[in-house]
Amino acid sequence: MKNTLGDLNNHLFAQLERLSDEDIKGEALVEEIERAKAVTSIASQIIANGNLVLKAQQFYDNELLDIDTKKPKMLEG
Repeated sequence: MKNTLGDLNNHLFAQLERLSDEDIKGEALVEEIERAKAVTSIASQIIANGNLVLKAQQFYDNELLDIDTKKPKMLEG
């Protein structure tokens, strides 16, 4: 599975559109709100993870590290 931050952005906007649907009421609305909370929670973790990877990459780019220093697999292209 290859998901990107662009895909995450699309999912978040799709969720926003579902929440904005004025025809959703009652129990269906409650379920959609719960789904939105779950999506938001997961999205926050994905964004935090991406931020950590970015900071680590910036560290490797800015520091004069030993040529033999290996990057974590997550940072390899």
